[in-house]
Amino acid sequence: MNPDLVVLGGGLAGLTLALQLRRQAPQSTITVLERRCHPVPEGAHKVGESTVEIGAHYLSRVLNLKDHLEHCHLRKYGLRLFFEAGQAGDLSDAAELGASHVLSLPGYQIDRGVLENHLVEQVRNEGITLVGDARIVDIELSKDDRLHQVTFVDQDSHKQTIRARWVVDAMSRGSIIKRRLGLAENNGHSGSSVWFRIADRIDISQWSTNQPWQDRCNQMPRWMSTNHLMGPGYWVWLIPLASGSTSIGIVFDNSMHDFDRLKTWEGTMAWLGEHQPRCRQAIAESNGKLIDFLYLRNFSHGCNQVFSGNRWALTGEAGVFLDPFYSPGTDFIAISNTYVCDLIRRDLAGERIARRARLYQRNYLAFYQSSLNLYRDQYPLFGHARAMSAKTIWDYAYYWAVLSLIFFGGRLTDLAFLGRHAEMLEGLGQLNVQLQAMFRQWALDETPMETAGLFINQSNLPLLVRLNQELTRVADEDDGALDQRMRANGRMLRSLASELRQLAPSKAAACVTLHDDSGSPDHLLDGLPDRFVTGPAGCSSPNAQSTRT
Repeated sequence: MNPDLVVLGGGLAGLTLALQLRRQAPQSTITVLERRCHPVPEGAHKVGESTVEIGAHYLSRVLNLKDHLEHCHLRKYGLRLFFEAGQAGDLSDAAELGASHVLSLPGYQIDRGVLENHLVEQVRNEGITLVGDARIVDIELSKDDRLHQVTFVDQDSHKQTIRARWVVDAMSRGSIIKRRLGLAENNGHSGSSVWFRIADRIDISQWSTNQPWQDRCNQMPRWMSTNHLMGPGYWVWLIPLASGSTSIGIVFDNSMHDFDRLKTWEGTMAWLGEHQPRCRQAIAESNGKLIDFLYLRNFSHGCNQVFSGNRWALTGEAGVFLDPFYSPGTDFIAISNTYVCDLIRRDLAGERIARRARLYQRNYLAFYQSSLNLYRDQYPLFGHARAMSAKTIWDYAYYWAVLSLIFFGGRLTDLAFLGRHAEMLEGLGQLNVQLQAMFRQWALDETPMETAGLFINQSNLPLLVRLNQELTRVADEDDGALDQRMRANGRMLRSLASELRQLAPSKAAACVTLHDDSGSPDHLLDGLPDRFVTGPAGCSSPNAQSTRT
């Protein structure tokens, strides 16, 4: 039997795509070809252990995996950044950005092997054919209405051919369609990473004995956050897993840190001893053994085509990948899979999809390019507490007010809705480019402030609390209400840009011209510490105080 869809790759992107299509088109026939045998080792170590709002919503609500996430993985205590931690013997002396109380929408720390094995069970229970130990050796894509053809070698070393109406490549960086059609694209973001796991809990709360510091984040243990140790050109992640182990990674700009030095365990430990000695000490003091050690040079990549009206697509890392910072990987799997499922469902119903495939691709790549601006050329400012914290506030607001609103509101495939707001979205994308330039210049122009003990508490920022909370109800809003909310968010972002601009040094502030210059601040930055608003003497804008009530 020739299936409606053959998915090449049975990792997170491929399994979730198969499951989502089965839920949305119950009569469809689906085959997944995966090179590994299932179940995979539960300790499978893949980048993508931390999820944020879109990805978490996709897994828990769209795919109905909430019970699995709640019982087999860890609830996340948000993103947490520490500045100058490398110079602080006691972590309470470092500046901290994070929430003291969890916000409305959950995120999760995911043990990828556990999740993917659960997805395999779900896929098989749904009647989807999963072929393990299958090595893809050839593919012939049809340019007309004939079936595509995929050739693979099975576990007995026999060649087999499968024909399908749709082929979706979810083979991550080994994408066969991308290679065959020459679709790879250099996106100008040059970053690399090394990562490993320790079979023990690395509890960042133990890095300080300061009781007020301990008390200010007591709703959950700090180690349940995705903790980031920030520095010029790099960040270090510490992510807890439900197994009791800790994932640790270093992500860095290739022009500022030497990949060849870091790609060995000994080199990584020496680098940590130099840049983050307290982290190096915690690893040395751990009772856990080293489970694994991996590295990847030049992780970020683009793609000049991901969806085709000729009934093929790329999803997950087979298409594009941004950066591990802000954990966008599962988000873009969710967005891509939603587009692909909608195209397949429409095609199987007899609808002509060529134009829609072009529009979906335009929107998807626009979301990707807009998000890419958060990372490209930005790593030099990562160690600057004030510029980077301002950037993080903007990046959160931009993400929740635009892309998250579209996804949570169920309007990702609503071309009429996106068309009504296209001009505003394009303008906000241009504004985002200017803000990112301002943050870069800000870090260059401003002498770093005294950060000891500084706490930027996201729970005390009414804007962020409100934007996050509003996403819990947008799915129930009709077009009129959601249109109104989108327009209000656009106005809010322009006002926020204006208030952030007033905190920046004058040369950096000049980078932003597409803001709200009405001169009437909305006090969107209320809740920031006075020391942060004032900034280093003589460096911040003379109008900085006008952002406060």
